[in-house]
Amino acid sequence: MRFLFLVIFTFVIAQYSNVQGQTSNSLWYEKPAEKWLEALPIGNGSIGAMIFGGVDKERIQFNEQSLCTGDQEKMGNYQPFGDIYIDFASHKASGYRRELNINEAIHKTTFEANGVHFKREYFASYPDKVIVFFISADKKNQISGKVKLADAHHALITTTAQKLIATGRLTENQMDYESQIQVINNGGIVTTDTSGITVTNANTVTILLSAGTSFINDFRKDFKGDHPHQRLEKILSAASKKTYEQLLKNHESDYHALFNRVQLNLGNTPNESTLDRLKAYKKGAKDPALEALLFQYGRYLLISSSRPGGLPANLQGIWNDEFKPAWYSQYTTNINIEMNYWLAEPTGLTECTAPLFDWVENLADVQKKSSDPKLITKKGWIAYSTNNIMGGNSKWGIHRPGSAWLSQHFWEHYAFTGDTNFLKNRAYPMLKDVVEYWEEHLIERPDGKLITPDGWSPEHAPGMIEGDRTPYPGVSYDQQIVYDLFSNYIEASKALNIDTDYRTKITEMRNKLLGPQIGKWGQLQEWMEDVDNPQDHHRHNSHMFAVHPGRQISPISTPEYAKAALVSLNARGDEGGGWSSAWKINIYARLLEPKKAYKFIHQLINRNILLNLFDTYPPFQMDGNFGFTAGVTEMLLQSHLKNGDTNIIQLLPALPTAWLNGSITGLKTRGGITTNIYWKNGKLIKAEFKSNKDDIFEILYDTTKEKINIQANKKYKFYPKYSK
Repeated sequence: MRFLFLVIFTFVIAQYSNVQGQTSNSLWYEKPAEKWLEALPIGNGSIGAMIFGGVDKERIQFNEQSLCTGDQEKMGNYQPFGDIYIDFASHKASGYRRELNINEAIHKTTFEANGVHFKREYFASYPDKVIVFFISADKKNQISGKVKLADAHHALITTTAQKLIATGRLTENQMDYESQIQVINNGGIVTTDTSGITVTNANTVTILLSAGTSFINDFRKDFKGDHPHQRLEKILSAASKKTYEQLLKNHESDYHALFNRVQLNLGNTPNESTLDRLKAYKKGAKDPALEALLFQYGRYLLISSSRPGGLPANLQGIWNDEFKPAWYSQYTTNINIEMNYWLAEPTGLTECTAPLFDWVENLADVQKKSSDPKLITKKGWIAYSTNNIMGGNSKWGIHRPGSAWLSQHFWEHYAFTGDTNFLKNRAYPMLKDVVEYWEEHLIERPDGKLITPDGWSPEHAPGMIEGDRTPYPGVSYDQQIVYDLFSNYIEASKALNIDTDYRTKITEMRNKLLGPQIGKWGQLQEWMEDVDNPQDHHRHNSHMFAVHPGRQISPISTPEYAKAALVSLNARGDEGGGWSSAWKINIYARLLEPKKAYKFIHQLINRNILLNLFDTYPPFQMDGNFGFTAGVTEMLLQSHLKNGDTNIIQLLPALPTAWLNGSITGLKTRGGITTNIYWKNGKLIKAEFKSNKDDIFEILYDTTKEKINIQANKKYKFYPKYSK
């Protein structure tokens, strides 16, 4: 019988694979972009570019992550860097297509003209530190055009043989900056003058772009480094010695090592342009493959905007064309920067978190030396709501629990990777530093409960007063974050087996914290007093922190509080922009509400996804893209709970009926388990687990609960047991 079952099951898996089809990971369009928010993004973690895909006139607008007008005292704005314009010989094009293939991280523009097939390829290389444009045709001597470099800040532009250089200095903070482009032709003639570089009758043309500033990501050096000229010269010199094929191979090897770790398949992709698919979706068409594409797009955007050695992805990732972008296009700590990184660990992009940790450590150092009376504290550190790359801030809204929320990411990195060196040298010191702040500042009520002082539930107050910064004690948001901080510190101390006396003290303090409260209409209270208004439809869901990204409230461990959280979240309504909808996807998934979670999947795409699949609040913000990917992950796999010291892995905890058949491979759990999940007709048919160490964990699926002993580097397969 067991043999027969395996034969039948193998047949079912094979049939499932045939039926399921393949989800394509490409955005493609049938005409060039007319506006910036129709262009398509590429990036290598430091330089980002928006490709318009013009036929006769191409525009590539670019940014470099550190070009900001602020400093350690003034907020400033993230700045556009410049544009590359290419004026081609006039073409009457047919068969036009522009495409961003996120499997390869390559943008392609193709068309036919005068019997010639033209192809333009664009990618941003992290290993070679350049953006590469390659222009070709299927016949010789067909490439002619003029390449021009325009600096957004009117810098001096100089020319050398086949190279354009823009050099300038920001007046606000005296930051030096420079961009360089080099044109390399195969065949034809190249001439250079003060207006640009002209190519005539070439077979192929390669254009290399590099850009940088004098900023260095080091508080100890006051964030000031050398002029970028020599660095950029070396980068372009090295890149120009490589063939296009070598540059492409380096790029693909680097990118695939990250992106290929996770694959999501929700069925066949319609053979329609992205624009047509979006229009159809907004008219009610079902397109699970579009939802899968958006999941992978979030991963693509994080890889493109956050790589080791650089800065974290900001409010717009790395892409910006405005001198005064919304909210400075920098870092907001009351949800936005944290949401940017929720997807990183579970979707296999742990390396992409490195810039976040570097930035937080620098931010802590800047706040500790600040003379701002609102930031001065004997122990630990706090920050304002909005901060820049150097730790400067907007002076709007002190955000006391912000440092605690940021420190959660340090703990999560250890929880997913098991990297004890990171825990010992970076996560534990950060956690303890922030714990010491709250140890000093918590207030004891007459009943012995500990509460936070001068709190705020972003970004409003009781009575639904928008922007009211009146301080309130014991705000649920603050209480929940401090509880999470203390819990993470306690686990970190246990893992390292250090500071046992202090751990005991913090455990006692955590136990005395005022916990979640259920109010008069069954809601999870947002405030210490029972004053919640059921008509409050504010965009922030701050008192849901304990559900997500915290782990204090769950339908499994605390069903009564989970029920109250659901009442509150339902009352919040459908209002809110892209990132708000994305957060609701995550929260509803944690509350095991697939129908509600999917409602906000659908709503976010309908209301907040632009033609190039960027999220808009409005205005454009990339946190919604990142939060969407995290939310889909939470719907398919969760690992935030424990049974004692044993991690619980929840399979398909919030699978919607819209995703009837599918698979996802390569997701990571806390504990470092690589997980593959396959389902058909809304039911799990198989899950696979692999770990780099011997481990014990508990699987939870539907009503099935099973404890698993897994051996290092051996795949374990789990098949659910269904009753007749």
